[in-house]
Amino acid sequence: MPPEPTSPTVHRRQLGRELRQLRQAAGKEIEDAAQTLGCHRSRVSRIENGRGGAVAKPQDVKDLLTLYGVDDAIKLARLLALLNDSQKPGWWESLELPPGLDALVGLETDARKESAFEPLLIPGPLQVPDYARAVIHAARSQHPDEVEDLVQLRDGRLRLLTRSQNPLELWAVVDESVIRRPVGGARTLRDQLRHLMEIAALPNVTLQVVPFEKESHPGLGGSFALLEFEDDPAVVYVDSMAGNLYLEKARDVRRFVRAFDLLKACALDPDDSAALINRAAKESK
Repeated sequence: MPPEPTSPTVHRRQLGRELRQLRQAAGKEIEDAAQTLGCHRSRVSRIENGRGGAVAKPQDVKDLLTLYGVDDAIKLARLLALLNDSQKPGWWESLELPPGLDALVGLETDARKESAFEPLLIPGPLQVPDYARAVIHAARSQHPDEVEDLVQLRDGRLRLLTRSQNPLELWAVVDESVIRRPVGGARTLRDQLRHLMEIAALPNVTLQVVPFEKESHPGLGGSFALLEFEDDPAVVYVDSMAGNLYLEKARDVRRFVRAFDLLKACALDPDDSAALINRAAKESK
């Protein structure tokens, strides 16, 4: 089933942002809100940040508006509608996913633009099924029953690029080793590279390759994705064997924006990148 243009994540983040703005406008502290709700301040913080695991209730919203001196039935109805939408299941929630990955998919579904760098593998949304299976099996960390769910997840992420409303804008930079390593075998790599070129032809997708001639570059530290939204602040996602890391502080985001700008500058332009990928596909035997 094709994914919806939006997900519960965007509504949860929007609800949290508006509650935080109302609290600040009323001159209240997080401790005041926590006392009103009878909870720890960390729960209020997670609600305001739109993080999963802290689910607001309709009575919470009503009590907070009373604390903030907001007596506006239209405002209350709007916030309750956001709360309701934030609790609807996302298109991916029927799948068995590793911890933390659902947050990335939710953010990716809501994002306006994603800038991703990959030094080792084809970016997840661009992987063909056989390539994806080879990657998943190589990790040896998934139960066999979860493998096909993860393959299906990649297909859903691909559809974010082709959905009719607000398709995700993807700018991907990969190291040349990504298009040379025969993950899944030579035939799978050829199929993967041909698929990559088809997707790169979409008007909302830009693909660049950092060639081997670049002896060093800003991406040697590992893969990352920068997710930008229409109204919310940007988020950086960093994946590693130690776990998933989400960075939201402005100084951290700026650091990765600069790194991605430098990667784009040292990579081949899109046309030369396409030519290199085509050569790699022909040379894969």
